[in-house]
Amino acid sequence: MTTPASAQASQALRVVLGVAGGIAAYKAVELLRLLTESGHDVRVVPTRSALEFVGAPTWAALSGRPVTAEVWGDVHEVPHVRVGQQADLVVVAPATADLLARAAAGLADDLLTSTLLTTRAPVLLAPAMHTEMWQHPATQANVATLRKRGAVVLDPAVGRLTGADSGPGRLPEPQAIFAACLRLLAGPGPAAGTDLVGRHVVVSAGGTREHLDPVRFLGNRSSGRQGYALAETALARGARVTLVAANVALPDPAGAAVVRVVSAQQLRAAVLEAAADADAVVMAAAVADFRPAEQRDTKIKKSAGDPAPVALVRNPDVLAELAARPHDGQVVVGFAAETGDETGDVLSHGRAKLAAKGADLLVVNEVGHDRGFEGPDNAAVVLGADGTEVDVPHGPKEALADAVWDLVAARWRTEPSASPG
Repeated sequence: MTTPASAQASQALRVVLGVAGGIAAYKAVELLRLLTESGHDVRVVPTRSALEFVGAPTWAALSGRPVTAEVWGDVHEVPHVRVGQQADLVVVAPATADLLARAAAGLADDLLTSTLLTTRAPVLLAPAMHTEMWQHPATQANVATLRKRGAVVLDPAVGRLTGADSGPGRLPEPQAIFAACLRLLAGPGPAAGTDLVGRHVVVSAGGTREHLDPVRFLGNRSSGRQGYALAETALARGARVTLVAANVALPDPAGAAVVRVVSAQQLRAAVLEAAADADAVVMAAAVADFRPAEQRDTKIKKSAGDPAPVALVRNPDVLAELAARPHDGQVVVGFAAETGDETGDVLSHGRAKLAAKGADLLVVNEVGHDRGFEGPDNAAVVLGADGTEVDVPHGPKEALADAVWDLVAARWRTEPSASPG
């Protein structure tokens, strides 16, 4: 999981950890540990029903702070106002359907909902409930309302629920919620805030694999770190994120809808489907240009002579296909991993690729043996179809991701229509 180093190294910030009354409340104990061990000052504010799952002594012992669900404790300190006013972040995990409904309605009938109503800090809600409750129109309307107001509401994970049930509604893993907390605590910068609230963005990440036989494939060195940084920063800025992940071995970003693919053709199908209602598509995946003309069903055996040549065919150009489709208001962003050669330098190749692909933005980064792929840092120049060039200096991949979203958001502000056609 990629997390901003600046957030980890920053001074202690005040975090309110709200816990609503769902069985997933026990997972919030691990989230509390991660927050406190990172040096933050955490106050746990459970609901009355949450204390039926995990008692107040547990929260108090692990946080080192008094715990109450009521507004009547320490009345002289006006806790129903002060807790929210003093917070740098309010995170609720799990956020039940009941909690989401009360927060959306602006109720303040306990300490947690009072805190949500008084705080002006970033708010992160991690829902957990049964699938039917999550998918109910009332819950979806409440989520839409909260997101419109600027709260970051993660989509729940898909998996085993209470009893034998399985589906969307599972609380994301504490480590993933913690990473989302760090993004909000670090802050996306003065130009960002929650400027992606209400937007649906599609991000591709990783590297495709084109199989020769059941054990061998043509691939590349992409780890997916840059694509995952784009997904995580978009989530922290309030977007709904669909992440198309090609052969990535990283934990899923909390709240992202992750679609796993292997080959370029599978990636194309997944991206085109997700892009139908997207406000932006960012193609950060390293997509193979070619695939074997024939894929063997059995392992190719080593023979005594020279191996037979491998015939290749061209894969579809997903970025060019996206850009060629009518996409009024939809911003299409490509990535180009380039090296200079005798025909031109990195930027000249990037400009030619931008013109050929037809994208709105192209992120050009120089790659080599120890640059670009696999590491935690990156540097790039973002070329715009309008002739602009923005240099993003070497730094964490999250910084490059935020720079990309800044440029995407700027294009939405200047477009006459922001709804994809």
